[in-house]
Amino acid sequence: MNKQDILTLFEYNRWATGRTLDAAEKLDAEAFVKDLRNSFPSVRDTLTHILNAEWVWLKRWKGESPSAWASPAEFPTVASLRKRLGEIDCEREGFLKGLSEQQIAEPFSYKDMQGNPHRLPMIFTMQHVANHSTYHRGQITTMLRQLGAAAVSTDMSRFYAEKAPK
Repeated sequence: MNKQDILTLFEYNRWATGRTLDAAEKLDAEAFVKDLRNSFPSVRDTLTHILNAEWVWLKRWKGESPSAWASPAEFPTVASLRKRLGEIDCEREGFLKGLSEQQIAEPFSYKDMQGNPHRLPMIFTMQHVANHSTYHRGQITTMLRQLGAAAVSTDMSRFYAEKAPK
């Protein structure tokens, strides 16, 4: 992968999360926080986990080592999640655009949430973040179906089809 591939991957990530948020927005307040006994209890909690992971990795790429997550309670509505995710997307896009091909390929050091040191090529962690979010969006799709709500397609092929010149 190169820089343009990474930019496209995160453009897809933003698009897919936006579609997932659109579907979640149709839930009533009770369904949004209902414990469905998944990796994270509710649609809200799973969306918050996506937000937290994307924020933590962005901070790591920028040389910081966060040691605490935002609580799902900080996001009582889909609109509050959408706002914060939009801020993270904008910050990440600016950061990514400022990187060189060499910087993306080089290993960087970071600490996990427990303070343990790690070193990986930045590009591997970028692929991880997008893949991680895709995994949890898939869980949300299942949760929406369990709640009797309409799920949306977040297939990358749909993203490319929508992006293609008409």
